[in-house]
Amino acid sequence: LIGCFVVDRKYFEEIGLLDEGMEIYGGENVELGIRVWQCGGSVEVLPCSRIAHIERAHKPYTKNLTAHVRRNALRVAEVWMDSYKSHVYMAWNVPLQNSGIDIGDVSERKALRSRLKCQPFSWFLSNIYPELRSYSDTVAYGVLKNSLRNDLCLDQGPDTDNVPIMYLCHGMTPQNVYFTSSQQLHLGVLSPTIDDDDNKCLVDVNSRPRLLECSYAATKHMKLTWTFAQGGAIQNLESQRCLELVESRQSEFTFQLAIQDCTGQKWTITNILTVLPQ
Repeated sequence: LIGCFVVDRKYFEEIGLLDEGMEIYGGENVELGIRVWQCGGSVEVLPCSRIAHIERAHKPYTKNLTAHVRRNALRVAEVWMDSYKSHVYMAWNVPLQNSGIDIGDVSERKALRSRLKCQPFSWFLSNIYPELRSYSDTVAYGVLKNSLRNDLCLDQGPDTDNVPIMYLCHGMTPQNVYFTSSQQLHLGVLSPTIDDDDNKCLVDVNSRPRLLECSYAATKHMKLTWTFAQGGAIQNLESQRCLELVESRQSEFTFQLAIQDCTGQKWTITNILTVLPQ
Protein backbone atom coordinates (compact mmCIF):
# COMPACT_ATOMS: atom_id res chain seq x y z
CA LEU A 1 0.00 0.00 0.00
CA ILE A 2 1.12 3.55 -0.64
CA GLY A 3 0.18 6.47 1.58
CA CYS A 4 -3.32 6.92 0.15
CA PHE A 5 -5.95 4.33 1.03
CA VAL A 6 -9.58 4.04 2.07
CA VAL A 7 -10.54 1.69 4.88
CA ASP A 8 -13.56 1.07 7.10
CA ARG A 9 -12.84 2.73 10.44
CA LYS A 10 -14.19 -0.12 12.57
CA TYR A 11 -12.21 -2.72 10.61
CA PHE A 12 -9.09 -0.54 10.76
CA GLU A 13 -9.35 -0.41 14.55
CA GLU A 14 -9.92 -4.17 14.76
CA ILE A 15 -6.73 -4.99 12.88
CA GLY A 16 -4.58 -2.62 14.96
CA LEU A 17 -4.56 0.71 13.07
CA LEU A 18 -1.02 1.77 12.13
CA ASP A 19 1.97 0.55 14.13
CA GLU A 20 2.69 3.32 16.64
CA GLY A 21 6.18 1.92 17.08
CA MET A 22 7.21 3.12 13.64
CA GLU A 23 9.46 6.17 13.52
CA ILE A 24 9.38 9.22 11.22
CA TYR A 25 9.03 7.66 7.77
CA GLY A 26 8.84 4.38 5.83
CA GLY A 27 7.73 0.81 6.48
CA GLU A 28 4.13 1.46 7.48
CA ASN A 29 2.89 0.99 3.92
CA VAL A 30 4.46 -2.46 3.62
CA GLU A 31 3.42 -3.46 7.14
CA LEU A 32 -0.23 -2.59 6.59
CA GLY A 33 -0.49 -4.48 3.30
CA ILE A 34 1.12 -7.63 4.74
CA ARG A 35 -0.98 -7.46 7.91
CA VAL A 36 -4.29 -7.04 6.08
CA TRP A 37 -3.68 -10.05 3.85
CA GLN A 38 -2.22 -12.33 6.54
CA CYS A 39 -5.01 -11.49 8.97
CA GLY A 40 -7.95 -12.36 6.72
CA GLY A 41 -8.55 -9.10 4.88
CA SER A 42 -7.89 -8.01 1.32
CA VAL A 43 -6.55 -5.03 -0.58
CA GLU A 44 -8.20 -3.80 -3.76
CA VAL A 45 -6.69 -1.49 -6.34
CA LEU A 46 -9.20 0.99 -7.78
CA PRO A 47 -7.60 2.40 -10.94
CA CYS A 48 -10.45 4.82 -11.66
CA SER A 49 -10.39 6.50 -8.24
CA ARG A 50 -9.23 10.10 -7.91
CA ILE A 51 -7.12 11.13 -4.92
CA ALA A 52 -5.43 14.44 -4.15
CA HIS A 53 -2.14 14.28 -2.27
CA ILE A 54 -1.20 17.55 -0.57
CA GLU A 55 2.47 17.49 0.34
CA ARG A 56 4.45 19.91 2.48
CA ALA A 57 6.93 22.12 0.69
CA HIS A 58 9.37 21.70 3.57
CA LYS A 59 9.24 18.43 5.50
CA PRO A 60 10.06 18.50 9.23
CA TYR A 61 12.02 15.26 8.98
CA THR A 62 15.65 14.58 9.54
CA LYS A 63 17.61 15.03 6.32
CA ASN A 64 18.78 11.42 6.25
CA LEU A 65 15.74 9.15 6.38
CA THR A 66 17.64 5.96 5.58
CA ALA A 67 18.24 4.98 9.21
CA HIS A 68 14.53 5.34 10.02
CA VAL A 69 13.37 3.44 6.92
CA ARG A 70 15.81 0.63 7.73
CA ARG A 71 14.72 0.46 11.38
CA ASN A 72 11.05 0.33 10.43
CA ALA A 73 11.68 -2.34 7.78
CA LEU A 74 13.42 -4.56 10.34
CA ARG A 75 10.50 -4.02 12.73
CA VAL A 76 8.08 -5.26 10.06
CA ALA A 77 10.29 -8.26 9.38
CA GLU A 78 10.50 -9.28 13.04
CA VAL A 79 6.73 -9.18 13.54
CA TRP A 80 5.33 -10.51 10.27
CA MET A 81 7.87 -12.37 8.15
CA ASP A 82 8.91 -15.36 10.29
CA SER A 83 12.08 -17.01 8.93
CA TYR A 84 11.82 -14.89 5.78
CA LYS A 85 12.89 -11.89 7.85
CA SER A 86 16.44 -12.78 6.79
CA HIS A 87 15.61 -11.35 3.36
CA VAL A 88 15.11 -7.89 4.86
CA TYR A 89 18.35 -8.10 6.82
CA MET A 90 20.12 -9.17 3.62
CA ALA A 91 18.55 -6.31 1.66
CA TRP A 92 19.85 -3.79 4.22
CA ASN A 93 23.16 -5.62 4.60
CA VAL A 94 22.96 -5.90 8.39
CA PRO A 95 23.59 -9.01 10.53
CA LEU A 96 20.59 -11.15 11.41
CA GLN A 97 21.79 -11.49 15.00
CA ASN A 98 22.88 -8.52 17.10
CA SER A 99 22.30 -5.98 14.34
CA GLY A 100 22.83 -3.08 16.73
CA ILE A 101 19.60 -1.46 15.49
CA ASP A 102 16.95 -0.72 18.10
CA ILE A 103 13.58 -1.54 16.53
CA GLY A 104 11.66 -0.88 19.74
CA ASP A 105 9.33 -3.20 21.65
CA VAL A 106 7.40 -5.46 19.25
CA SER A 107 5.66 -7.62 21.88
CA GLU A 108 2.35 -5.77 21.49
CA ARG A 109 2.37 -6.19 17.70
CA LYS A 110 3.22 -9.89 18.02
CA ALA A 111 0.36 -10.26 20.49
CA LEU A 112 -1.93 -8.57 17.96
CA ARG A 113 -0.87 -11.07 15.31
CA SER A 114 -1.58 -13.95 17.67
CA ARG A 115 -4.93 -12.51 18.74
CA LEU A 116 -6.08 -12.06 15.14
CA LYS A 117 -4.93 -15.61 14.29
CA CYS A 118 -3.00 -14.34 11.29
CA GLN A 119 -1.45 -16.60 8.67
CA PRO A 120 2.30 -17.23 8.46
CA PHE A 121 4.32 -15.31 5.91
CA SER A 122 4.76 -18.50 3.86
CA TRP A 123 0.98 -18.41 3.28
CA PHE A 124 1.29 -14.83 2.02
CA LEU A 125 3.97 -15.91 -0.46
CA SER A 126 2.00 -18.93 -1.68
CA ASN A 127 -1.42 -17.31 -1.97
CA ILE A 128 -0.98 -13.55 -2.40
CA TYR A 129 2.45 -12.92 -3.91
CA PRO A 130 3.62 -16.21 -5.48
CA GLU A 131 5.71 -14.37 -8.07
CA LEU A 132 8.00 -12.95 -5.37
CA ARG A 133 11.39 -14.62 -5.60
CA SER A 134 12.74 -16.31 -2.48
CA TYR A 135 16.42 -16.29 -1.51
CA SER A 136 16.20 -18.81 1.31
CA ASP A 137 19.19 -20.65 -0.18
CA THR A 138 21.50 -17.78 0.84
CA VAL A 139 24.06 -18.94 3.41
CA ALA A 140 26.23 -15.80 3.62
CA TYR A 141 25.87 -12.19 2.54
CA GLY A 142 27.42 -8.76 2.81
CA VAL A 143 30.60 -7.24 1.44
CA LEU A 144 33.53 -9.44 0.43
CA LYS A 145 37.07 -8.35 1.34
CA ASN A 146 40.55 -9.64 0.60
CA SER A 147 43.16 -9.50 3.36
CA LEU A 148 45.66 -7.77 1.04
CA ARG A 149 43.55 -4.58 1.02
CA ASN A 150 40.95 -4.40 3.78
CA ASP A 151 39.63 -1.06 2.53
CA LEU A 152 38.56 -2.54 -0.82
CA CYS A 153 35.46 -4.64 -1.51
CA LEU A 154 34.32 -6.81 -4.39
CA ASP A 155 32.19 -4.56 -6.62
CA GLN A 156 30.17 -5.27 -9.76
CA GLY A 157 31.86 -2.39 -11.60
CA PRO A 158 30.34 -0.65 -14.63
CA ASP A 159 27.15 -2.41 -15.77
CA THR A 160 28.30 -2.52 -19.39
CA ASP A 161 31.53 -4.41 -18.72
CA ASN A 162 30.37 -7.46 -16.77
CA VAL A 163 33.80 -7.42 -15.16
CA PRO A 164 33.86 -7.20 -11.34
CA ILE A 165 36.39 -4.89 -9.72
CA MET A 166 37.78 -4.03 -6.32
CA TYR A 167 36.55 -0.65 -5.11
CA LEU A 168 36.59 1.37 -1.90
CA CYS A 169 34.07 -0.21 0.48
CA HIS A 170 30.73 1.59 0.71
CA GLY A 171 28.34 -1.35 1.30
CA MET A 172 25.76 -0.24 -1.25
CA THR A 173 24.01 -2.49 -3.78
CA PRO A 174 26.92 -2.89 -6.26
CA GLN A 175 28.94 -4.49 -3.44
CA ASN A 176 26.24 -6.79 -2.08
CA VAL A 177 27.47 -10.39 -2.28
CA TYR A 178 25.30 -13.47 -1.70
CA PHE A 179 26.80 -16.96 -1.38
CA THR A 180 24.23 -19.73 -1.87
CA SER A 181 23.87 -23.34 -0.77
CA SER A 182 24.41 -24.30 -4.43
CA GLN A 183 27.81 -22.58 -4.13
CA GLN A 184 27.10 -19.68 -6.45
CA LEU A 185 28.36 -16.16 -5.74
CA HIS A 186 25.79 -13.52 -6.68
CA LEU A 187 26.90 -9.89 -6.87
CA GLY A 188 24.78 -6.75 -7.08
CA VAL A 189 21.02 -6.29 -7.16
CA LEU A 190 18.83 -9.40 -6.90
CA SER A 191 15.78 -10.00 -9.08
CA PRO A 192 12.59 -9.33 -7.06
CA THR A 193 10.29 -11.75 -8.93
CA ILE A 194 10.52 -15.17 -10.53
CA ASP A 195 9.74 -13.62 -13.92
CA ASP A 196 12.97 -11.60 -13.79
CA ASP A 197 16.00 -13.82 -14.12
CA ASP A 198 18.87 -11.38 -14.38
CA ASN A 199 20.85 -12.18 -11.25
CA LYS A 200 24.58 -11.95 -11.92
CA CYS A 201 26.91 -14.79 -10.91
CA LEU A 202 30.68 -14.83 -10.63
CA VAL A 203 32.06 -17.06 -13.40
CA ASP A 204 35.55 -18.38 -14.19
CA VAL A 205 35.92 -17.58 -17.90
CA ASN A 206 39.61 -16.82 -18.38
CA SER A 207 42.26 -14.91 -16.45
CA ARG A 208 39.70 -12.30 -15.36
CA PRO A 209 36.43 -13.13 -13.57
CA ARG A 210 33.14 -12.25 -15.25
CA LEU A 211 29.63 -11.48 -14.03
CA LEU A 212 27.05 -13.26 -16.17
CA GLU A 213 23.36 -14.02 -15.75
CA CYS A 214 23.21 -17.10 -13.55
CA SER A 215 20.62 -18.91 -15.68
CA TYR A 216 22.64 -18.31 -18.85
CA ALA A 217 25.87 -19.49 -17.23
CA ALA A 218 24.18 -22.63 -15.91
CA THR A 219 22.60 -23.42 -19.31
CA LYS A 220 25.98 -23.07 -20.99
CA HIS A 221 27.62 -25.27 -18.32
CA MET A 222 30.04 -22.52 -17.38
CA LYS A 223 32.23 -22.57 -14.28
CA LEU A 224 30.04 -20.78 -11.72
CA THR A 225 30.36 -22.85 -8.52
CA TRP A 226 32.88 -22.02 -5.80
CA THR A 227 34.15 -23.23 -2.47
CA PHE A 228 34.54 -20.60 0.20
CA ALA A 229 35.34 -20.71 3.90
CA GLN A 230 35.40 -17.59 6.04
CA GLY A 231 38.98 -16.37 6.14
CA GLY A 232 39.98 -18.72 3.36
CA ALA A 233 40.27 -18.97 -0.40
CA ILE A 234 37.51 -18.58 -3.00
CA GLN A 235 38.18 -21.51 -5.33
CA ASN A 236 36.27 -22.59 -8.42
CA LEU A 237 35.03 -26.16 -8.06
CA GLU A 238 35.70 -27.10 -11.68
CA SER A 239 38.88 -25.27 -12.61
CA GLN A 240 40.39 -25.41 -9.09
CA ARG A 241 41.64 -21.87 -9.69
CA CYS A 242 41.11 -19.06 -7.18
CA LEU A 243 39.70 -15.57 -7.20
CA GLU A 244 42.66 -13.42 -6.14
CA LEU A 245 44.13 -9.94 -6.28
CA VAL A 246 47.11 -9.10 -8.45
CA GLU A 247 49.04 -5.86 -8.62
CA SER A 248 48.18 -3.69 -11.61
CA ARG A 249 49.33 -0.24 -12.67
CA GLN A 250 46.13 0.13 -14.71
CA SER A 251 43.94 -0.26 -11.63
CA GLU A 252 42.82 2.83 -9.71
CA PHE A 253 43.59 1.08 -6.42
CA THR A 254 46.79 -0.81 -7.33
CA PHE A 255 45.08 -4.23 -7.39
CA GLN A 256 42.76 -5.93 -9.84
CA LEU A 257 40.89 -9.24 -9.72
CA ALA A 258 42.28 -12.33 -11.38
CA ILE A 259 41.49 -16.03 -11.71
CA GLN A 260 44.72 -17.93 -11.21
CA ASP A 261 46.45 -20.79 -9.43
CA CYS A 262 45.76 -20.45 -5.73
CA THR A 263 48.40 -18.69 -3.64
CA GLY A 264 46.59 -18.75 -0.29
CA GLN A 265 44.87 -15.37 -0.36
CA LYS A 266 42.15 -14.96 2.27
CA TRP A 267 38.63 -13.58 1.86
CA THR A 268 35.99 -12.63 4.44
CA ILE A 269 32.29 -11.87 4.08
CA THR A 270 30.33 -9.75 6.54
CA ASN A 271 27.47 -12.04 7.58
CA ILE A 272 27.09 -15.82 7.75
CA LEU A 273 23.64 -17.38 8.18
CA THR A 274 24.57 -21.04 8.34
CA VAL A 275 27.45 -23.44 7.77
CA LEU A 276 29.09 -22.71 4.42
CA PRO A 277 28.96 -25.57 1.88
CA GLN A 278 32.28 -27.17 1.00
